[in-house]
Amino acid sequence: MSILAALQAKVDAVDSDTSMSEILKLMYTVKDHPYKSVYDSAGVMPLDSASIGSIRYADNRNAMYMLVGIDSGWKLIDSDASTTAPVVFTIQGSSFGYIAGNHPGYGNTIDKWSFTSDGNASDVGDLNVGKRANSGGSSSTHGYASGGDTPTLTNTTEKISFASDGNASTTSMTLTVARRYANSESVGNGTHMYVHGGAVPGESNVIEKASLAAETAFTDVGDLTTPDYYVAGHSSSTHGYRSGGNPGVTGVVIDKYSFASDGNATDVGDLDAGATGAVSGQSSTTHGYNVGGVDNSSGPQTISTKISKFPFASDTNATVSANQPFPAQLQSGSQSTTHGYSVGGAPNGNQIQKFPFASDDNSSDVGDLQINRGSRNATAQV
Repeated sequence: MSILAALQAKVDAVDSDTSMSEILKLMYTVKDHPYKSVYDSAGVMPLDSASIGSIRYADNRNAMYMLVGIDSGWKLIDSDASTTAPVVFTIQGSSFGYIAGNHPGYGNTIDKWSFTSDGNASDVGDLNVGKRANSGGSSSTHGYASGGDTPTLTNTTEKISFASDGNASTTSMTLTVARRYANSESVGNGTHMYVHGGAVPGESNVIEKASLAAETAFTDVGDLTTPDYYVAGHSSSTHGYRSGGNPGVTGVVIDKYSFASDGNATDVGDLDAGATGAVSGQSSTTHGYNVGGVDNSSGPQTISTKISKFPFASDTNATVSANQPFPAQLQSGSQSTTHGYSVGGAPNGNQIQKFPFASDDNSSDVGDLQINRGSRNATAQV
């Protein structure tokens, strides 16, 4: 092991049981090596997902700090107070899924269902404005609902607190253009959320993002390979994905775009033959999934029962992995750490379906939403 690697191992092992003398030794060693950053104060240290879990030296305090999370900020390391374990954001939730808005109609209901036990969803609050066909987003503390149809197209974003049930609150995170039927699923990396595609009212190819910490307006950061609506959304740890779309346009495409740098998406594959659009999207840590949709592989369009998946590690087409017990289209997608969820849709607008990530097994009906949602609406998870 190199000297620097050994030092890093000691730094990573610092906790509430580490002696002050050992911490002081590490502080001064770190200060003398350029591979660790030294700052005038903790207030000017970077707040980004790449820095979570890292340690920085503050000259004004003669002390070291650890970034435990974007919202929690930099915490002083000393022997008298323990340091909370770093919060690493993942798009998978562990407790609850959320869906907001509804179609048919322009509803404002926010439903929440449990990931830890099967059962019906509960009504936990309202959006400020009744809407449908809006886009979802998730941070570690809030869910987001952007755009949609009120019935006038809107570019506003509301946020839902994960800490307590209640009505949504307004934000300044306006979309660059009013749209509906963009990704209803959350796409993002914990620092930014993304919205792609949609109807404006014609098909859009825009990819836009907004800062979750600042909650400022979205910015246009690139284009999908083809403009489309009814698009699904997925997230790996490094990229956002668009899959499917309107069966009458280009619905088979799988695109990906980078979280690390702004730019256009690239076409990395196609949905399985037949599942051409109006699918829901889910994300495990290794794969993107699609459920249901429209199948036109053998003549007239029919509604599909298929569950398909594609790997994040390589650019390739999706393959059919399982089925849901009934045909459905325009469902909304969400995910826990262990299962994908497909909720609402047509014609069974109130059902909550889940399928396992660990095996290619069929989905099962585990509960009902409080109201029917016959088309895609914003989802989030925590």
